[in-house]
Amino acid sequence: MPGNKYEINSTYSSGRHERLLRERRLKNSRSSQSNDVTTENNIKGAQYIENDVCITEDDHSKVATLGQYPEGDTTATANNYERCGKPDRKPARQRLLVVANRLPVSAVRKGEDVWHLEISAGGLVSALLGVKEFEARWIGWAGVNVPDTRCIPVFLDEEIVHQYYNGYCNNILWPLFHYLGLPQEDRLATTRSFQSQFAAYKKANQMFADVVNQHYEEGDVVWCHDYHLMFLPKCLKEYNPSMKVGWFLHTPFPSSEIHRTLPSRSELLRSVLAADLVGFHTYDYARHFVSACTRILGLEGTPEGVEDQGRLTRVAACPIGIDSDRFIRALELPQVQEHIRELKERFSGRKVMLGVDRLDMIKGIPQKILAFEKFLEENPTWRDKVVLLQIAVPTRTDVPEYQKLTSQVHEIVGRINGRFGTLTAVPIHHLDRSLDFHALCALYAVTDVALVTSLRDGMNLVSYEFVACQDAKKGVLILSEFAGAAQSLGAGAILVNPWNITEVANAIGQALDMEPEAREKRHNHNFLHVTTHTAQEWAETFVSELNDTVVEAEIRTREAKPSFPNNDAIDGYLHSNNRLIILGFNATLTEPVDTPGRRGDQIKEMDVKLHPELKAPLRALCNDPKTTVVVLSGSDRTVLDENFKEFDMWLAAENGMFLRHTKGDWMTTMPEHLTMEWVESVKHVFEYFTERTPRSHFYQRETSLVWNYKYADGEFGRLQARDMLQHLWTGPISNASVDVVQGSRSVEVRAVGVTKGAAIDRILGEIVHSKCMTTPIDYVLCTGHFLGKDEDVYTFFEPVLPLDSLGLTRSKGSEGHKQSCERRSSTKATGTKNGTKSPQIKTQKLSSNGPNQEKKNANNNHKPPQDKGSWNVLDLKVENYFSCAVGRKGTNARYQLASSDDVVSFLKQMADSMM
Repeated sequence: MPGNKYEINSTYSSGRHERLLRERRLKNSRSSQSNDVTTENNIKGAQYIENDVCITEDDHSKVATLGQYPEGDTTATANNYERCGKPDRKPARQRLLVVANRLPVSAVRKGEDVWHLEISAGGLVSALLGVKEFEARWIGWAGVNVPDTRCIPVFLDEEIVHQYYNGYCNNILWPLFHYLGLPQEDRLATTRSFQSQFAAYKKANQMFADVVNQHYEEGDVVWCHDYHLMFLPKCLKEYNPSMKVGWFLHTPFPSSEIHRTLPSRSELLRSVLAADLVGFHTYDYARHFVSACTRILGLEGTPEGVEDQGRLTRVAACPIGIDSDRFIRALELPQVQEHIRELKERFSGRKVMLGVDRLDMIKGIPQKILAFEKFLEENPTWRDKVVLLQIAVPTRTDVPEYQKLTSQVHEIVGRINGRFGTLTAVPIHHLDRSLDFHALCALYAVTDVALVTSLRDGMNLVSYEFVACQDAKKGVLILSEFAGAAQSLGAGAILVNPWNITEVANAIGQALDMEPEAREKRHNHNFLHVTTHTAQEWAETFVSELNDTVVEAEIRTREAKPSFPNNDAIDGYLHSNNRLIILGFNATLTEPVDTPGRRGDQIKEMDVKLHPELKAPLRALCNDPKTTVVVLSGSDRTVLDENFKEFDMWLAAENGMFLRHTKGDWMTTMPEHLTMEWVESVKHVFEYFTERTPRSHFYQRETSLVWNYKYADGEFGRLQARDMLQHLWTGPISNASVDVVQGSRSVEVRAVGVTKGAAIDRILGEIVHSKCMTTPIDYVLCTGHFLGKDEDVYTFFEPVLPLDSLGLTRSKGSEGHKQSCERRSSTKATGTKNGTKSPQIKTQKLSSNGPNQEKKNANNNHKPPQDKGSWNVLDLKVENYFSCAVGRKGTNARYQLASSDDVVSFLKQMADSMM
């Protein structure tokens, strides 16, 4: 890519997994050759002096390392690493713009002219401090002007912060994503506050986007983080569609049935889908997101992600890790060893259980303590042999719900200590504060059982930190199945349902009584995962996947059909003498219904109507004596009559099996051998599945039956469709001459040979004879939303046939693209009215000889004489043929349009050009 500082190998491998394996091997070889100085510096602390401002990283920061990083947590600095390689070659690292709600620094004045920036600790901080492959810049809300060029502040006024952060983010999105639901206060007041909060949310996201745009350079990667910035990818793509944008959610993503309760559900989903890559901690969260897009937006979910109008947004599960080396090396520091010695002495003779959480509703602290109480009740012998240390870091202390939770926890702890405590010891030590990094590592090291009982948690890295510090003791981890970490550490942990107090109490007993061999096996399994799936690995993988996604999107764009060339098509139209325009109907000329997903107005959409803005353009085209307009549709005759009876055009119903001019009568073009004996048995199957699939329907035509489940539940509809196909193939159509055509959400059974491409030959012959054409057709426009089975209509008119597909070599000369093509249709007899036999195809030329002469020649069983009255009906050059698929990808057409609105716009433009 031009101008990209990040060099992407031109021989890009399509096998993404092979490339990742190669990078992993290369990374391992590099790490074995060099010492990781970064981790040691992180433990000892580092200082950066810039412009007489001291920026310190202090491990004794007030922010405890809790694994679940504080909201908006990022870091302000990144060490200036160099890639491994030859000393004289140092390729430029790719710039990474990390955008989060807050800069992970707090500015503390240490003097009149000196500020200290205390860097927060957390997963994202650790991830990006140790990555050599890119150069990070941080963008976020800081509240003050940060004196570091690597930290770029976003300034939000107080009202925006209140409405956006405290309101929409923390009062609406955070509870919903953690399955707590929407606020249940007075409905009218809630509605009003929601509207103002959502407006502030969008405004704040736009302010973030403005700052990103100011500092963006071509080739940069923009990585947006968390639910605070769900609107940001859309804002960035509107500014620069070629910008590489990734978005990662650090909380759970709820099921579609929970997310659909959010009033702004569709707008937020579409905004996130503007990103190139969307990341989640677990496969469950990714699956919920794809399900929400398919069920709420009506989009197509694929194994790669979500597809909308041919554009793919990749969705990936990328579980974050920790900087495990930082914890392992910290255990060797003298101050940590001193802490460990003091703790062992303090709790000598007792098993230590540990819980480290924010004092939050989702952390399950009351459930944890109640389970411990039940364990003590049922196991009296353990009462003086075990102690629970609970570190509860206060958060949002001004919110009434959190104040109530604090009081509840204190009450439970006091009751249990009063019930089971003695004058010299109590079973629970509860701390309403954070611990510094060294004290926390020491506490992890002396713990026998760690309790993580989150009710809902995006990841919860406390479990990772505990495992990293347990290589000596090999303690047991009890882990909630509702924490994201359960999918990574579940094999070595004891998984529990935190709502089941009895189950958690039994797990405590199992952990305390576990044999050393079993503990070691469990620990080794988890320790290997924690030390290999690090935070640095997570960051490198996500950015690498994002780069790959952009490259793959560019390849798909190059392979995709180009957009319809309006000006060229109109220019060719104006300079031609005999024009043929073939138009589909459904999703091409129909009125759009602006109700996305399966909640759409089913009745309105089933009653298809011509787009109201098309009447004037169609009338102008139909009245042009040099233009023949044909509407070719799968709809039945009555539908076409109702919508087009006022126009001077040709109507081809049921995929071309019935034909008439609007001033004449219907005639059939069905082949002689067509049999419909299978219809009744197929109809019974369709009725059966319609009754058992809510919001599905079927309709019967004279040559086909169609079952549609567009408005049914997507997954259930697909299962029913698969079951239906099994019923059909093993029963009604096992020996019938039929084709089964599967649409995106439909199943159609039609007689063999009933396609638009097969019918167009007969239709064209009838039109030529009825209009008494004497001038060859030198311009063809064919556009529609046709099923794959019917796209042979596009190739029928193609002047340059795909010889490669026949095993032939196309001439390299350019002259072949200029020559006219003698098309392959001629009639043996013309179709007649009201059910008479249709014409049969015999030769490859359309002849202008009359039907009587054709019939005479056929009866005499010899070729028609090539006299002066014989001529080529199609004199079509490459530049005068325009085939276009509407709203479909992977088409045989030359071009594509997104929707019927684009068709309306083009036909208006074409009609205006005639004036």
